[in-house]
Amino acid sequence: MKIMKRVNIKYLVCSFILILSLTLGAGCHLLPSVDFMPPPSPPSSYTATPIDPEWTLPPIESDAQALPDIADVVAKVKPSVAAINVITYDILNRPQEGAGSGWIIDEDGIIVTNHHVVEGADSITITLANGETFPAEAVCIDPLTDLAVVKINAQNLPAANIGDSSELRVGDWVVAIGNSLGLGISATKGIVSCLGVSLPVSSGQTLYDLIQTDAAINPGNSGGPLVNMRGEVIGITSVKIAMVGVEGMGWAISSKVAMSIIEELVKNGYVIRPWLGVGVSTVNEYLKYKYNLVVNKGAFISEVVADSPADEAGLEVGDAIVSFEDREITTAEELIQAIHSYQIGQSIKITYWRDNTKHITYAILIESPPP
Repeated sequence: MKIMKRVNIKYLVCSFILILSLTLGAGCHLLPSVDFMPPPSPPSSYTATPIDPEWTLPPIESDAQALPDIADVVAKVKPSVAAINVITYDILNRPQEGAGSGWIIDEDGIIVTNHHVVEGADSITITLANGETFPAEAVCIDPLTDLAVVKINAQNLPAANIGDSSELRVGDWVVAIGNSLGLGISATKGIVSCLGVSLPVSSGQTLYDLIQTDAAINPGNSGGPLVNMRGEVIGITSVKIAMVGVEGMGWAISSKVAMSIIEELVKNGYVIRPWLGVGVSTVNEYLKYKYNLVVNKGAFISEVVADSPADEAGLEVGDAIVSFEDREITTAEELIQAIHSYQIGQSIKITYWRDNTKHITYAILIESPPP
C-alpha cells in the first residue's frame, strides 16, 4: 500500500509539473498582453457639434420599380454599405476590438449606424465597399433610439436610397446587408415577420416601431441597412435575441422612426426633446420596500437633475410618479413616452407618491440639454 501511495504521489507531482510547464509555455495565449501606452484621444464626436445645420434628408423614392431578384438588390445597395471597426481600451489599457455596420446617407461622407456600435469607442474606422478606409471625424449619437451618425472626410460617395417603411406588409421580402461577424460586407434575405414591434432593450429603454424579420442577423450586422426589393433602406438593423431555441428573430429600426432622428443629429448634433430632468426606473418590490412606497406601479425617480423642471417642481429621489397630465403611468417607459409626447414650454400636472402620501405638482417642460 505504501509503495502504491508513493507511485500515485509521484505521478501526481509529475502531472502537476507538466500542466504548469504547459501553462507557462502557452502563457501568451492564456493571458493577454498588457500595453500601458495611453490610448488615443477619443473622437471629437461626442460634443454634439452639428455636422451640417443646413442639411435635409434625401427624398423618399416613390416611383422606383422592384428589382428582378435579390442579387440585383444586393448589387445596388452593397456599394453604399460600410464596415465600422472600433477600438476601446479596458482599465488596463488593453485594446478591445469591435465591429459593426453603417450605410451612406449622403455622398459627402455622412454615414448612419447604431449608437451601440460606436458607444464608448476610443477610435472609429470606416471601411467603404471599395476598400478605402477613413477615421471618423465626428459622431453624433442618440442613445434613446440607438441611432448614430458618423462623418468622414470623403466626397462623391454612393448614397443609398431611402424607402417608406409604412408601406411594408408582413410577408414582404427584405435583405439585410452588413459587416457580419466583422468578416466583410455580406447579405442575407428573409421576410417581414411583424411590424410595429416594441422591444425593451435595457432598463428604462424601449425601442418602438421595430420591423421584425427572419433574415439572419449576426454580430457585426448592427447599423447596416434592411432594404426592400427596390433596393431602398426601410430599416436600420439593431437587435437580435440570442437564446437557445430562438431562431429567425431580428429587428430593425423603421425608416419612419429613424429619419427624423438622423436629420436632427446631422443638423443639431443631438436630438432636441421635451425634458423633465429625472432618471427613472419602474417601481418593483425592492424599491417599494426600501422607500416605503404604498404603490406597486409607477415610475420611480432615481435621479433629479439640479435646476431642472423636476427640481423646481419639488420632485425628489424616492418619489413614484403615477400620473403625467392625463396619462396613468405604470412603468418608466410610459413616463418617458409621455414626456416626449408633449411640447417644450408646456406646463404638466404630475401626480406622485412620497412615502405613503399622494402629492400633485406642476412642471414646465424645457428643451433637452446637449448630451
